[in-house]
Amino acid sequence: MSETPPNTLQYRFDGPEDAPVLILGPSLGTTWHMWDRQIPELTKQWRVFRFDLPGHGGAPAHPAASVADLATRLLATLEGLGVHRFGYAGCALGGAVGIELALRHPERLASLVLIAASPRFGTADEFRQRGVIVRTNGLDPIARSAPERWFTGGFAAAQPAITEWAVQMVRTTDPGCYIAACEALASFDVRAGLGSVGVPTLVLVGSEDQVTGPAEARTLVAGIPDARLAVVPGASHLVPVEQPAAVTDLLVRHFSTAWQPLPENATGHVVLPAAAPAAPVAVAPQPAPVAAIAPAAAPPQTQGAPDTYDAGIKVRREVLGDAHVDRILEQTDAFSEDFQELVTRYAWGEVWDRPGLDRRTRSCVTLTALVAGGHLDELAVHTRAALRNGLTPDEIKEVLLQAAVYCGVPAASRAFRVAQQVVREETTPPE
Repeated sequence: MSETPPNTLQYRFDGPEDAPVLILGPSLGTTWHMWDRQIPELTKQWRVFRFDLPGHGGAPAHPAASVADLATRLLATLEGLGVHRFGYAGCALGGAVGIELALRHPERLASLVLIAASPRFGTADEFRQRGVIVRTNGLDPIARSAPERWFTGGFAAAQPAITEWAVQMVRTTDPGCYIAACEALASFDVRAGLGSVGVPTLVLVGSEDQVTGPAEARTLVAGIPDARLAVVPGASHLVPVEQPAAVTDLLVRHFSTAWQPLPENATGHVVLPAAAPAAPVAVAPQPAPVAAIAPAAAPPQTQGAPDTYDAGIKVRREVLGDAHVDRILEQTDAFSEDFQELVTRYAWGEVWDRPGLDRRTRSCVTLTALVAGGHLDELAVHTRAALRNGLTPDEIKEVLLQAAVYCGVPAASRAFRVAQQVVREETTPPE
């Protein structure tokens, strides 16, 4: 167990020092303890490496900017330990890290398991909205709703101690690191790259998972050439906790039989000979991997406009949200398309994308200008954008108070009514 510098991760090892390394990656809001009930069996064959996400489980609060950043930190940690090749199993955000490793560093992976994972987790708007709620209310609302997202109702009712453990695990996470992880998931989208995953892959999902369920799992299996699917009955999102015996059995079976041999002239840990499949675990009904689904056709490639348009549409979506931008583009016709291209290219692709001011500052300037001009419809849109860009409701209030002095009290009064409604809508936790 180690506290590590900002470019690496907090970790622990279990199992024989001379065994092949198997890495277990956690999901958002959890710690390495989500894997505790897999450890006794897995350490019979592997040296198990577990890590905590930044700000989780007491790990140093150094937020990661993206899933790729998390993968880079993991590799830096492993480099420092002399681990060059490994099997990897990750749950949800941990699964996203596994996909990132398979796409960018396939030579490091011997085998892969993706649990409750997806090539794109929900929508960017959903995760940025969650970040706004945490920034305004702290993690308590997210913590209290975690059991219903992670477990089936029957399990949560029958296991109150585990349910309370889950709540406290989220509640004690660093809010800034949680928000950064939400941003990382908001920008994660590898749907077009799944065909490049060249490592043997098991996709494992709980049958009752309402977060990243069987539909997302089948998308992974359809896109990854050497992938198989296992659906665990009676389990929701945090399936390693809810059905530990079934998940352990599936991990042992997969990593014992689908461990890709080390390439010639490469370095890494010596791989154990393939073990006989483990005896079935007493779980009814026993889940088993099914045949691979045929690969899906590659998504069509769209031809982006030249110059700054592509950068502009990306920034516009990040600041205003996919739903708003999609609505604008759907309403665009031959009469308005040139105007929308102008706005996207110059306002968003050039001005908003300039490095001279951060997005928080640009939101402050934009809110003030909109108050001065009396543009209340745009003020509502950019109040939402300001919350996404990291301003708190109190900071937005200060901007409007400042505007009242220099733009006039009547203008600010109207602005306060608009902003008040938006803040209430955006920061109220879901029931």
